[in-house]
Amino acid sequence: MKYVVVSGGVISGIGKGVLASSTGMLLKTMGLKVTSIKIDPYMNLDAGTMSPLEHGECFVLNDGGETDLDLGNYERYLNIELTRDHNITTGKMYQYVISKERKGDYLGKTVQVVPHLTNAIQDWIERISKIPVDNTGLEPDVCIIELGGTVGDIESAPFVEALRQFQFRVGKENFCLIHVSLVPVIHGEQKTKPTQAAIKDLRSLGLTPDMIAVRCSETLELPTIEKIAMFCHVEPEQVINVYDVNSTYHVPILLHEQNLLATLDKKLKLHEQCEILPNLKVKGDHLFQNWSHLCSNFDSSVDTVEIALVGKYTHLKDSYLSVIKALEHSSMKLSKKLQINWIESSDLEDPVNNKKQWEILKKSHGVLVPGGFGSRGIEGMILAANYARVNKIPYLGVCLGLQVATIEFARNVLNIENGSSCEFDDTLDPINDEKAIVVYMPEIDQKNLGGTMRLGLRPTIFIDGLSDHSKIKKIYGDYSSVSERHRHRYEINPKLCSRLEEKGLKFVGKDESFQRCEILELDNHPYYVGTQYHPEYKSKVLDPSPPFYGLLAAAAGVMDEKFLQDCVNNKQNEEVMF
Repeated sequence: MKYVVVSGGVISGIGKGVLASSTGMLLKTMGLKVTSIKIDPYMNLDAGTMSPLEHGECFVLNDGGETDLDLGNYERYLNIELTRDHNITTGKMYQYVISKERKGDYLGKTVQVVPHLTNAIQDWIERISKIPVDNTGLEPDVCIIELGGTVGDIESAPFVEALRQFQFRVGKENFCLIHVSLVPVIHGEQKTKPTQAAIKDLRSLGLTPDMIAVRCSETLELPTIEKIAMFCHVEPEQVINVYDVNSTYHVPILLHEQNLLATLDKKLKLHEQCEILPNLKVKGDHLFQNWSHLCSNFDSSVDTVEIALVGKYTHLKDSYLSVIKALEHSSMKLSKKLQINWIESSDLEDPVNNKKQWEILKKSHGVLVPGGFGSRGIEGMILAANYARVNKIPYLGVCLGLQVATIEFARNVLNIENGSSCEFDDTLDPINDEKAIVVYMPEIDQKNLGGTMRLGLRPTIFIDGLSDHSKIKKIYGDYSSVSERHRHRYEINPKLCSRLEEKGLKFVGKDESFQRCEILELDNHPYYVGTQYHPEYKSKVLDPSPPFYGLLAAAAGVMDEKFLQDCVNNKQNEEVMF
């Protein structure tokens, strides 16, 4: 097993996740099986209870793990399926060590950060790195480990020490460290001092980088590269210039052009493992060609599709990272230029003082209402859903977006005055009150928040009769069922389904019990779809999420019978690209 560690210095949010994912993607082009681990040095057990406005999106895995958003990057770039244990947090590690101490596993020893916590971290990495993560079912060849935060922070100290020890445990020939740093441009001059200081701090902790990935707004000048090499104890070819590009999807190509694989191979002798996998090399070449083709589509796209994203956390775009990526994947496949029009949903509630926001909504080609929690901005989302339904504008509602679309329909078509959700109005009786359009799921713990939602991969079955002419079913490939990832506590009141369906709002997909509503679709509309699950979590660069693909296609005006039939044919005949 080879290990590639990606750490960061100078500032946080420097792009370690994209660099780690891009490195893994290039390794796959060599025919290697790649897995990833993300280390987050916060005390939370997971990201499930953290505010999107503080930490960004909470990404959900097949097993229901609520994790850091970078695991989404890994899955999207590498086409792998990770587990909750691939996200290590300080909280998890302390809980693990303390539980062992309570059971007496340390035989009366004084339990300390070194060696007990650092050993536990190393054991965890070795164990998890061997779990198969793709459809081959084979143990990975390479594990990419991203160390979150900034090296030097007190929170990350135990992990840095564990990785220092780990390089000797696995052998330095199996361990490669890429440190991501920053070269700011001040008055036209590229400044290397922050990178020099970051590498000095890193080496003082016992870790010496094998490569330095330098983030800069512009291409590094040769003297800058030579200066970094000289003062940071590396060869010039070990300095990788990750300058600003049109999109993050260009980063693998950028790294490839700078011979990243050759430098990794020199350190890790990767070609020795590739020789036993000749049958996968062809697929690797095919992967890179497809990736390059999509990036070319991104650059050459002329026709613009505008999607109004009506959300509750629009002040921090990372709150909707997977939604953004799912839209991008679809736009690249359709060779369309994507423009996301960000609209804070609460602004739509005051049309007099927020005319500009309504103008933006009305000029958009499609409307997307993503997931969220709490009552703030809900009426604005309902108004957006109403506008899309009445004016036949393509609409996609995800999780909360499905619920507000149903509430809007119940109010304005079924004439249920003040219909709402038990989430927003706790006076509603979910059993006897017809105003309870959305109700708490009976099996969900209502007292504890962490890890208590309906989480992870669940099947959705298309209902015969209701889904016979369904657009979304055809976009999925006309299969009888699909499996997608969930994260919610509330659902459409099953008692109202028949009344809604009689008026044209059809729940074409339901769970295994045929009671829980999973997909809604409106009759006589270009594209009006809602999903209780989060389809964005499974969207891949080379395999866009069907509901998002449908939204973009409808918004671009290309959804016709031929398009829908092509979706069926492509889904049922597609080859494995990874």
